[in-house]
Amino acid sequence: MSRIAYVNGRYVPHAQARVHIDDRGYQFGDGIYEVCAVRGGHMIDNGPHLDRLERSLREMAMAMPMSRAALECVMRETIRRNLVRDGIVYLQMTRGVAPRDHAFPKHPKTQIVVTARNAKPHAAAMVEDGVKAIVQPDIRWGRCDIKTISLLPNCIAKQAARVAGAYEAILVDENGVVTEGSSSNAWIVTQDGKLVTRPPSNDILNGITRLEIIRIAKALGLAFEERAFTLDEMRRAREAFVTSASSFAMPVTQLDEAPIANGKPGTLALRLRAAYLAHMDQQAGAA
Repeated sequence: MSRIAYVNGRYVPHAQARVHIDDRGYQFGDGIYEVCAVRGGHMIDNGPHLDRLERSLREMAMAMPMSRAALECVMRETIRRNLVRDGIVYLQMTRGVAPRDHAFPKHPKTQIVVTARNAKPHAAAMVEDGVKAIVQPDIRWGRCDIKTISLLPNCIAKQAARVAGAYEAILVDENGVVTEGSSSNAWIVTQDGKLVTRPPSNDILNGITRLEIIRIAKALGLAFEERAFTLDEMRRAREAFVTSASSFAMPVTQLDEAPIANGKPGTLALRLRAAYLAHMDQQAGAA
């Protein structure tokens, strides 16, 4: 079937979806976005995702184009029209159409696009063997906590990973401290079994999957600490993994050309992944 997109009040064939050439998202990357996982035709953690969306809009001084309830209806309808069972729903908002000028327009009108698509399940080997990551310098701007569409540094890092045959790029600041992945949050398990991930700040995006994994870890009574960790710590870790709406919890077993620990997925990462998938199934079943 033909995919359907929602564009500023209309559902249109995906191939015919259009935005104006003077849209500030196209001209300046002046916009924000969210990606919500879909499981069994239902959105997962959509409440926290929309909380973060509203925060990003506030930080960017942009207005919501519709009520939150109306937006949820649009997202559900886009999922329904595209027959999405397991995949993602993507929404993007920009400051709107205006003559090209770096300063904000006086009377901006927020533009909105919503799409949805099915996604193939992760290959069994990715989970059974883990994935490779490479190290890249973090050259992003100082407000990574805003989920902005200005993602060129992330794209450069992700492309470097693809060229290297890797799943993800782990970003490292000038002090050798891990920030996050190019499109994920980074985690380690220390040699004494403590689960560690960086605390939320302007330096990272506070991932919704990250927050749920923290909740699960606490519910399981796992030793857990939010703190910065170095690249050297990650290389010496007992386990490493990344989390995101599309990765869930993905074991990382190789960093550059060296294995992490024994080069196999760790038991804790796999346990958290299974618990997160159960969380998704529970939400889908309860919807």
